[in-house]
Amino acid sequence: MLLFNALSLAGYIIVLVWQHWLALVLGAFLFLAWSALSLPATFAVVATSLDKRQHTMGIGVQSMIRRVPMMIGPLAGGWLITRFGWEQGVRFALLGCIALSAATALFQWSMAEAPEAESPRPSTAKPGLTFFGVVKSFNPTLRELLVSDILIRFCERLPYAFVILWAMNQGGVTAEQYGWLVAIEMVTAMLCYIPVAHLADKHGQRPFVFATFIFFTLFPVTLMFAHNFAWLAVAFAVRGLKEFGEPARKALIIAQARPELRARTYGAYYLIRDCVVTSGSFLGAWLWSISPQTNFIGASVCGGLGAVWFWKTIYRNGQTPDASATANRATTQT
Repeated sequence: MLLFNALSLAGYIIVLVWQHWLALVLGAFLFLAWSALSLPATFAVVATSLDKRQHTMGIGVQSMIRRVPMMIGPLAGGWLITRFGWEQGVRFALLGCIALSAATALFQWSMAEAPEAESPRPSTAKPGLTFFGVVKSFNPTLRELLVSDILIRFCERLPYAFVILWAMNQGGVTAEQYGWLVAIEMVTAMLCYIPVAHLADKHGQRPFVFATFIFFTLFPVTLMFAHNFAWLAVAFAVRGLKEFGEPARKALIIAQARPELRARTYGAYYLIRDCVVTSGSFLGAWLWSISPQTNFIGASVCGGLGAVWFWKTIYRNGQTPDASATANRATTQT
């Protein structure tokens, strides 16, 4: 975790010191690495620390806590840009990011100094298993989930970089108002996490994953008709609802991964998904060059295909209940 945080800190410093578009690309590569690189470790901690019937709740709580700074950050950034202008406001925001990253590193360092008296348990995973071996260990449900997830992430990625352009150019909002839109999205997501996680642990993850794929598909459609702050607020609330079943989706990955290969399964799953979806940024730029509406329609088509794929291959054909739901029902009956 210290290494990943150091990468993020280096990215912010590069962007602050070297004011060039190449610095922005390199810096973004570094400070965006935190989320992707720390994800397998986070999933492994949830899987090993909680009972199977609590996996969705554990991920939901972790996701809700993460949304607090994600809600405050855009508000603070929008206020800085409105108050000091783009150049000076972004500079102050970067200084704030550097200070917070340094504070996080100090906290992680203090946590790392915990006693190491306990000897590590021997790993049951096969040490010689390659990346392709891990991928071959995916069961059919996990493979179909990966395909549907890739399609859904194309739906998210195509308009991702252009949402702020649409909001400011077509919706006429300021940077500070855009921060409020992001806050609406985060609050909506946070309101969903705990109740949905409880229901998913009780009744199984599949229905909630299907629902979140539907919300992914609806966001570009609602955005296409949003031309003022009020309708943009509705669109961003729908965008927040796309987190409706995200803890359930992640818990479904935990349920389908082999216990001795969990961390590597998560890493392989997200590596494949994100490498494929990276091309969505270029495709999104090309569709946007035709028209914003073309971009939004293309995103909705990808989302619809992903939702249909999940419904046909996993939700409808889910013969066996999720492990978490089975464990919960067994506990209830005793």
